[in-house]
Amino acid sequence: MNNNIGQHNNMQSEQNEVSALRGGNWSNSSNAGVGAVNLNNNRSNSNTNIGGRDSFFKPETTMVDTGETGICCPAISEIKNDVAFSSRLNLESQGTSQKSKRIGFLYEKTFTIDSLYEAYEIARADKRKKYGTFYFDTHIGSEIQKLYEELHSDRYTPKSYKIFKIKEGHKVRTIYAPHFRDLVVQHAIYKTIYPIFDKKMIDTSYACRKGKGTHKASEYTQKEIRKYDGNKYFAKLDIKGFFYNITRSILKRFFEKYIKDTRFVRVMCMFAEMMTKLGIPIGNLLSQIYALMFLNPLDHFIKRELKVKSYVRYVDDFVMIGLSLDEAKEFKRRCENFVQDKLNLRLSHWHIQKIKRGINFVGYRTWKSIKFVRKHSMFKMKRAIKKFKLESIVSLIGHAKGTGSIPYYRSMLIEFQILHLLPQGSIRWLNI
Repeated sequence: MNNNIGQHNNMQSEQNEVSALRGGNWSNSSNAGVGAVNLNNNRSNSNTNIGGRDSFFKPETTMVDTGETGICCPAISEIKNDVAFSSRLNLESQGTSQKSKRIGFLYEKTFTIDSLYEAYEIARADKRKKYGTFYFDTHIGSEIQKLYEELHSDRYTPKSYKIFKIKEGHKVRTIYAPHFRDLVVQHAIYKTIYPIFDKKMIDTSYACRKGKGTHKASEYTQKEIRKYDGNKYFAKLDIKGFFYNITRSILKRFFEKYIKDTRFVRVMCMFAEMMTKLGIPIGNLLSQIYALMFLNPLDHFIKRELKVKSYVRYVDDFVMIGLSLDEAKEFKRRCENFVQDKLNLRLSHWHIQKIKRGINFVGYRTWKSIKFVRKHSMFKMKRAIKKFKLESIVSLIGHAKGTGSIPYYRSMLIEFQILHLLPQGSIRWLNI
């Protein structure tokens, strides 16, 4: 009986039931037995085992919920000595930890009547003059109800995009403008996934994130180049045709890595679809955060594997600062291999130069002591002044604030006698 620490009370053999038990020490040395709990032993006392076993099953047997009752607990000393058991616990713990990172039950939480209405209010904020917004406004009750019913009956599909082209400098981009009702659904999704994905991103990914933007990215870039000797190097790289070459199956795997709600992922993927084999639509609200997440593995590769201390990314443009020439070349090669092997992308333009030459990034030409807007922005300012486009002028002044281009803008506005027509905030920046 020294090896049994359990007693069966009211045992009924025909039902094969085992009642709860009490016990602690089952070693064959002194103080052994059912009543020997020994919770406060001295170091010299060998009776340090605490646990419980039933009297029907072998000590190494594990109970499974088959309708029978019973418990089986190995002693603490046995757990320590059983390497296989300890390893199994670690693996199970790791598996549970990994599974807990994936979030479920998002579909029902995201597509409620209230959340769709909140998304509608956000979506219409700067689109009140659009016909689609006006129609939705005048039929708000029925439209929200239709969306809700379609989503919860799995009948929802986005309407066709309005497709047009715009010219940005020497680039021509194809824009896919969603129907307003689909924009409402996108805003509902965005509100749910933004906090999930934002936590996975590094601090120096600056595009389309709260508290970030081009000004913050530029400020960080200038702060970092001031840390290094001007003869140190930087490597600036970008992705060729980034939005148009995203592999949607890889993007879906990124979604599934963090979200286990398959219905929710299915609707997310609807807004990544295009008629082309590759790419996601430029113009979708969700395409912005999808693009950020697609290159998130690259950010972590550069920070964790390459160990680059000064690194900044804005969408598909990224800069590594404070490198030797050999490091710049090696890191460029390894980044090129990473985006090709892991993301099925290619690098486009890249520059490896000394910091003292200045970095052309996020719309600014930046040195340690000063920065200027790009020549294209200055050309746009001249054109806006000549055409008397006050809204464009104000926007361009906002972009140039804190740069060495402000005095030049001010002189042009005085020359064309426009300065006094601008808002006080713009005038204040021009006078700094």
